[in-house]
Amino acid sequence: MTNRDYYELLGISRNASVDEIKAAFRKLARQYHPDVSKEPDAEEKFKEINEAYGVLSDPEKRVRYDRYGRAGLGEMNGMPDFATMDFGDIFEELFGGFGFGLGGSGSSRRPRRGRDLQYQVALTFEEAVFGVEKEVEITRNEVCSTCRASGAEPGSSPQRCTTCGGRGEVRQVRQTIFGSMMQSSPCPACNGRGEVIASPCHTCRGGGLERKTLKKIVPIPAGVDTGTQIRLAGEGEPGVYGGPQGNLYLVISVRSHKFFKRRENDILLNLDINVAQAVLGAQIEVPTVDGTDRLNIPAGTQPGKVFTIKGKGVPYLRRNGRGDQRVIINVDIPTKLTKEQRELFEQLSATLGTMVKPKEKGFLDWLNEALGG
Repeated sequence: MTNRDYYELLGISRNASVDEIKAAFRKLARQYHPDVSKEPDAEEKFKEINEAYGVLSDPEKRVRYDRYGRAGLGEMNGMPDFATMDFGDIFEELFGGFGFGLGGSGSSRRPRRGRDLQYQVALTFEEAVFGVEKEVEITRNEVCSTCRASGAEPGSSPQRCTTCGGRGEVRQVRQTIFGSMMQSSPCPACNGRGEVIASPCHTCRGGGLERKTLKKIVPIPAGVDTGTQIRLAGEGEPGVYGGPQGNLYLVISVRSHKFFKRRENDILLNLDINVAQAVLGAQIEVPTVDGTDRLNIPAGTQPGKVFTIKGKGVPYLRRNGRGDQRVIINVDIPTKLTKEQRELFEQLSATLGTMVKPKEKGFLDWLNEALGG
């Protein structure tokens, strides 16, 4: 038993509210619990704060303590009777799933959210750019159509478990270094349901759920890319004990395109033009995801030159507008020439001379600069 003032131990004022007492206890218990604290006197401090909480959390004991001090706490020289306290309840309430292994009252029957599901959805390049309505096939648990989740054959009903009295859990008093403590665990007779089923449903075999495959039409927004996740709220597995249904996540994968490549919201296209078009200039037709578009190639266009077609890229997912299409020019050098073509090139060669010029930057350097790194 500690000689220190209980209010001082918890670091609270004498007019602290019930919520303030609980908050102080929660903070100190997390700090000094022997399973997590490395302080040498953690066990002793933990006993002291438990003792203080046991008195100040009980309205009757607190009144006696405030009036008479420890002398007002009964026959144990002021020591509170921990055998009457359910510390399983206290730890469940204050720590939640903190991990001390002390199950709380009724925890097995609490509403729990259903499990989330995840499915892959494959799209073509164009479907990812413009969006699409996609039919997806989902296999998940559904509430049993025969027994409506009761688990019992129609005409019968579940009966209250006689082992746990319908609570779904059993309690045991265990002796620990802190005294007698109540520990709760799921009932082994009913597996925490609180009910036993004498005549299980023939459809779900008493589970209350049946496996079903269903098809859903899902709208895929324009601008998605590989790795994009689309959340469909409430389309996952059913909840337990009245808990909400889980969510369904669709994970997008986009197939590669024969010509187009994506760079964030821009579309890249490598385009070959012939030597004459590069030298003399030309009006050419360029494929885009919206169809063909005309592009002016100026005379003297060099390999690696990048032209931008505004607004022909991928739509932005969370705002209006689209990226651009970047057309990267490559000059196609012929490997086979007719006799007439060869004579023309030889005439041209005679006028151009034989001088060569070293370049400070290579083709890839120019290309990276043109595309912004």
